[in-house]
Amino acid sequence: MANEIPTNFRDLFNKRAFAHLATVMKDGTPQVTPVWCDFDGTHVILNSAKGRIKDKNMRRNPNVAISIQDPENPYRYLGFRGKVVEVTENGADAHIDSLSKKYTGQDKYTNRQPGEVRVMYKVRPERVWTMERNGKPSK
Repeated sequence: MANEIPTNFRDLFNKRAFAHLATVMKDGTPQVTPVWCDFDGTHVILNSAKGRIKDKNMRRNPNVAISIQDPENPYRYLGFRGKVVEVTENGADAHIDSLSKKYTGQDKYTNRQPGEVRVMYKVRPERVWTMERNGKPSK
């Protein structure tokens, strides 16, 4: 297994491919949520609202797992275990708007709640695996 996103799977971040984020609850059980995401060349970047379960979990325990399935071929996917290396509110509002454009076609994120504080999370992949179109593991 590699520790970076292979170049031939980075196209998934240009598609409307939902990621599934697994975090660890306070009692040690897993919690999985579908999320929007993008990639800065090094980190997978997520966005959520402060106080949500995934926010609390990632602040308490930075260890996560993420899988991203190709919407054009469900037998092609990327998965990794990694660590949240940065949590910031700076730029999070603009980031959720850019994700909204990518995933919904709308310039602004329309599901914002009154008083909601947006947060960005940078996740560094540590153990990466992929599945190719033919159904055989590539790494």
